[in-house]
Amino acid sequence: MGRADSFIAVIPARHASSRLPGKPLAEIAGEPMVVHVWRRAGESRAARVVVATDDERIREALVPLGAEVVMTRDDHPSGTDRLAEVAERLGLADDAVLVNVQGDEPLIPPVLIDQVAARLFDDPEASIATLAEPISDVETLFNPNAVKVVRSLSGRALYFSRAPIPWDREAFARRPELLETDAWLRHIGLYAYRVGFLADYRDWPPSPLEQLEQLEQLRALHHGHAIQVALAQVPHPAGVDTEADLARVRELLSGHDQPGGA
Repeated sequence: MGRADSFIAVIPARHASSRLPGKPLAEIAGEPMVVHVWRRAGESRAARVVVATDDERIREALVPLGAEVVMTRDDHPSGTDRLAEVAERLGLADDAVLVNVQGDEPLIPPVLIDQVAARLFDDPEASIATLAEPISDVETLFNPNAVKVVRSLSGRALYFSRAPIPWDREAFARRPELLETDAWLRHIGLYAYRVGFLADYRDWPPSPLEQLEQLEQLRALHHGHAIQVALAQVPHPAGVDTEADLARVRELLSGHDQPGGA
């Protein structure tokens, strides 16, 4: 078992985006978005922070600041595949731990990066760790864009779904107006991986459940790998997917109101 400060934070940053082209370089409070993410990751306990990109413009924005940048192929089907290439290029051992920090989360609290890494170190038999938070409103529970997760007693994921799980057979006979318990959890897409798992994952075809739900973490469950799920210590701010999200984050950071410190 490694130490909780011996992990590497990797920030995948692609210039191409169907909804917001050039997103990593979008200006926020005088700096590109990806620079904000890099700085936040640098405030975590990560021993090393690496930005993985397939675009020279992103590299040029980061290298003058002293950031470590790894250039990757531009044909990866997922961010997990890009992470596997980074691990291979860096020559990392199978038991090394990588935390995948999304490049469109300039408000990511460093404490959550530390927490997800620590959760993986705490369970040496798990291949992945991730986070979740309680769902308190009906709209989120029934929203297919909000991924739900059910955990075992030991905190391992039993299933992830876009459906409202667990299904309350009595209360959901008709759509409820209020949720009366904290039984429902929304998955937060922050992951820690063991490098050896990433090498295997890259060779597996998409699983049937993954294709139905369009959730790539189901590929790991399909192949019998354990995923630890911790309850987030602090709220997880939404990332940037749209112009409206970008405007909201610009307003927040222009006033230097950055939530969730280390």
